[in-house]
Amino acid sequence: MTIENVDDKVVQIRATGTVPATRRPLNLIAEQWAVVALLACALMLGAAHAFETFGKLAPCLLCLKQREVYWVTGTIALVAVVLSRTPWADRVRKPLMLLIGLGFLYGAGVAVYHAGAEWKFWPGPAACAAAGAKATAGDLAALLKGAKVAAPSCDKAVWIFLGLSMAGWNALISLGLAIASFFAGLRKAA
Repeated sequence: MTIENVDDKVVQIRATGTVPATRRPLNLIAEQWAVVALLACALMLGAAHAFETFGKLAPCLLCLKQREVYWVTGTIALVAVVLSRTPWADRVRKPLMLLIGLGFLYGAGVAVYHAGAEWKFWPGPAACAAAGAKATAGDLAALLKGAKVAAPSCDKAVWIFLGLSMAGWNALISLGLAIASFFAGLRKAA
């Protein structure tokens, strides 16, 4: 691009009041949102499993429900990625992006419910009222003999960062992903 070209563009912008059509970063992300959503689901599931494996933080029932949402939403995103490479791409793009958005929005709801139970704003599910102890070798021996294992309690935050538990952070992230999905689904085609 030369100085003359830049001057021509400046004159064009001043005359029309519009910027020439370019691929803006938000439009580029929206066009590839199915891939971004799939990667976000994989990243969130990977982080959850890393906390479980390396942080020794066993998931409670609501933690597992939040993971299920990412598995389902990630599957929908994978279907959207595959179908975006077919002749049906234009027809299925909007419904799939909105469905991905609904998946993330549902995940945000589950996470808010979980965070509310942790903060004692409301009771968690009855299945989450367990004692929430760590498993020991004696617990494993008892399990082999038929004893029931107590799942961690849903009403105790085991990890807090900047005042938010994992469920709180998940609620914020899921809400952000839902908004981005709705933006991608409702934007006009390029």
